[in-house]
Amino acid sequence: MKLKLKIWRQKNSNDKGKIVSYDIENISPDMSFLEMMDVLNEQLTSKGIDPVAFDHDCREGICGSCSMFINGEAHGPDRLVTTCQLHMRKFKDGDTIHIEPFRANSFPVIKDLVVDRSSFDRVQHAGGFISINTSGNTQDANAIPIEKNSADKAFDAATCIGCGACVATCKNSSAMLFVSAKVSQFSLLPQGKVEANDRVLNMVKQMDEEGFGNCTNTGACEVECPKGISLENIARMNRDFLKAKISS
Repeated sequence: MKLKLKIWRQKNSNDKGKIVSYDIENISPDMSFLEMMDVLNEQLTSKGIDPVAFDHDCREGICGSCSMFINGEAHGPDRLVTTCQLHMRKFKDGDTIHIEPFRANSFPVIKDLVVDRSSFDRVQHAGGFISINTSGNTQDANAIPIEKNSADKAFDAATCIGCGACVATCKNSSAMLFVSAKVSQFSLLPQGKVEANDRVLNMVKQMDEEGFGNCTNTGACEVECPKGISLENIARMNRDFLKAKISS
């Protein structure tokens, strides 16, 4: 395939940045999107041009680092896939593809398509964990009976990879889907109930301090989420937050 790529180029966080066009050919429909980007960067490097910076790691849809805004959609036109799982068969010969970084004040651009998502890490540090006694007298987790429905929902919430597609897609740059998934994966299990109130209060507080917007129930976050995280988690977090506020 022959393609025209319109890619956001930005030298650093202080640079104004702009869209730059590149023509590329001999792209196989069986290539992944990132493999296509690799081919482009090889061509640019051979010409002495600075390659396009983009995040990637596992290339298996697990790490969440390959975030790109492709033709106006987080992770591109496919559903329930990350950018690294997107294949070029989703495009046609002669297509123009617009590629930009995730846009949000809380995700400042570092270079080209790479953004700083450390705000997610700070939200996690605020309460996305369970404190346990490691004295040797701990109870075996497998010995604690858990209702299957609760376990299933907890595992579904835990599939969130923190890619930030929900933030990039939301018109308010809200992180509610991400935070609610991280709250839910603990609040649904008995091990997470001990610190449940502090967890939801602290994580929501940190989310607000990071400058993420408010949720207005548009639902775009669930649609674009590569792991299909449900809006049900946001409702659960809102209930947990209200109960924690009342009891605090």
